Amino acid sequence: MSASQATKGAVAGIKVLDLTRILAGPFCTMLLGDMGADVVKIENPGSGDDTRGWGPPFAGTESAYFLGVNRNKRSVTLNLKSERGQEILRDLIRRADVVIENFKAGALDKWGCGRAFMEKEAPQVVHCTISGYGSRGLKAKLPGYDFLLQAESGLMSITGEPNGDPMKLGVAIVDVCTGMYATICILAALNARNAGVPGQHIGVSLYTTGLSMLANVASNVLISGKPAGRYGNGHPSIVPYSTYRCADGDIALAVGNDAQFGLFAGVVGHLEWVTDARFARNRDRVVNRAEMDALITAALRYRKAADWIELLLAAGVPCGLINNAIDALAAPQTKAMNMVVDIPHPSVGTYRSLGIPFDLTGTPAEIRRPAPTLGQHTDEVLAEYLGLGQDDLRKLREAAVI
Repeated sequence: MSASQATKGAVAGIKVLDLTRILAGPFCTMLLGDMGADVVKIENPGSGDDTRGWGPPFAGTESAYFLGVNRNKRSVTLNLKSERGQEILRDLIRRADVVIENFKAGALDKWGCGRAFMEKEAPQVVHCTISGYGSRGLKAKLPGYDFLLQAESGLMSITGEPNGDPMKLGVAIVDVCTGMYATICILAALNARNAGVPGQHIGVSLYTTGLSMLANVASNVLISGKPAGRYGNGHPSIVPYSTYRCADGDIALAVGNDAQFGLFAGVVGHLEWVTDARFARNRDRVVNRAEMDALITAALRYRKAADWIELLLAAGVPCGLINNAIDALAAPQTKAMNMVVDIPHPSVGTYRSLGIPFDLTGTPAEIRRPAPTLGQHTDEVLAEYLGLGQDDLRKLREAAVI
């Protein structure tokens, strides 16, 4: 890493070997890269990560999808079907701190670099496996897809209108959250390593992530024994906590307690709701949800959404506009938090991307590198990590190893 790309991030100096593709794994390694890790992304020669071709849209020849989750990484092409490629992979693992992969079960063992190899040859390595369904059970060997896991985990069953069809979320949320879990576990294992625990294996799966994302809904089901319903934009345990139609559009209203409900009732001119036995307490409003929602809709329909938001926020009632993605990315608060950034790129010029969503004041995260072009850093990394010279690299290229 050149001096201009040096970092004081929280995990600076940690070497991450990224053997993942698509979203969950790359999202994890991007977060680690943002926090200062040296992330080396291993890709197939000629094709690379599948998402390089997922578009439109494209910025030049690079897909927006790939650009969005692969910054702060170096790309190395390596033919893992070749014996020499597998040998190089083993050498890279020996020099790594973290290895993260989402191969089919047994792939690393077939290449001679499975867990047994790591425990013997690279005991320092924190090895994270991302799978579809985990290591046990009838589905353990099946691949995982975010859409299917939203369906199987129950997430789709609680998303959508009450009388409508089950719906997935508009983003691959199970993949994203699995990437976050992987990041958390890797950081925990590195911390344990600092305390003398050898590098350990981490298993995260889309299936268990999907189930865990049921969160309070799962608790409601397990305690009550009753199936969870769909509430559209409503909340199963809080009312009013939904979207409501105004004169010119909808607003999102999040009244989280009875005190806020009193403030809300006063702003909309219906203080009698506070003493109405049907609505006085949140538990009463949940039972009488339909009546409450109907009265609120009738009260709000005479003013524009922006006017209501101004009045409600002034009174301390949580609410907001329902932005589309373009509006959200252009919002003043987005700019204030530096959540849209311009990143220089060697082939596409400059592309716009999401910024870093967290602050570490003592060890600030930063964007040091754009998403790499395919194989951009092959020679650099193999020379730096393994000491290979130009003649070695030329022979590897001629043999289609890199």
